[in-house]
Amino acid sequence: MNHFQGRTAVITGAASGFGLETSRIAAREGMNVVMADVQADALERAAAEIRGIAVTGAEVLPFRLDVAQAHEVEALGEATFARLGTPHIVFNNAGVGVGGLIWEHSAADWAWALGVNVMGVAHGVRVFTPRMLAAARADPTYEGHIVNTASMAGLLNPPNMGAYNVSKHAVVSLSETLYHDLSLVTDQVSASVLCPYFVPTGIHQSARNRPVAAPAADAQPTRSQRIAQAMISRAVESGKVSAADVAALVFDALRDRRFYIYSHPKAIRSVQTRMEDILLARNPTDPFADKPEIGAELRAALRADS
Repeated sequence: MNHFQGRTAVITGAASGFGLETSRIAAREGMNVVMADVQADALERAAAEIRGIAVTGAEVLPFRLDVAQAHEVEALGEATFARLGTPHIVFNNAGVGVGGLIWEHSAADWAWALGVNVMGVAHGVRVFTPRMLAAARADPTYEGHIVNTASMAGLLNPPNMGAYNVSKHAVVSLSETLYHDLSLVTDQVSASVLCPYFVPTGIHQSARNRPVAAPAADAQPTRSQRIAQAMISRAVESGKVSAADVAALVFDALRDRRFYIYSHPKAIRSVQTRMEDILLARNPTDPFADKPEIGAELRAALRADS
């Protein structure tokens, strides 16, 4: 996809991080931008900014929603179709972070992580893909592309991040299947999966948007969860690749019709090691083999007396 002017992008998680930066690029490219986010005040500020940089004639449609709720994503679809027609880009980007030892995740932790990270993507695919395929059948010049945000945690299994890993592996699987399924029925609509590593986006603060009604939303975190929060915050905040850099990579992938989008290509070495473990039926390699000091720090913290 090389032409963006006058086309429409739907972006979830649009009030911050990758979503906001992608909205900025889309607006500068002359696209109509549908910005969806769960945080109403941040969405209002972000939409005002995007209106300020949008090309004359382009529309900006903010839409407050929780992507985990099927009916809310369906309402987003209806609002988009009614005002702007079928979108050309759908960026299922909203996500949340959950850390801690995998047996310490509560039922509410699992429901929240899988609801946003997995079902949010599934709802976006379910709602928008049929309309995009219909547009392709009606117009041989129509081009559509769906981008789903996963993570390098969808290709690896970092310890002390169980629910997050599971959710992001599901997004990679969903996206690969979507790519293959689309290729069976059309050449006009395709898909990509975004697998970023540690990038300063605010995902380590995602608990701010956790539903208040969720059981355990105010429960005291376990030691492993506190440790995970501290280590992830440190890693995210020290990231050298910016959210703007990643948004630019997304648009590069759209132009190149490239499926896998990586923010840190060097991290693929760890993915290769994992694949070799599988192929050789070898026990999983120590994820801290290249940085033993981090592994030692985590083990010491988890094994310390309460």
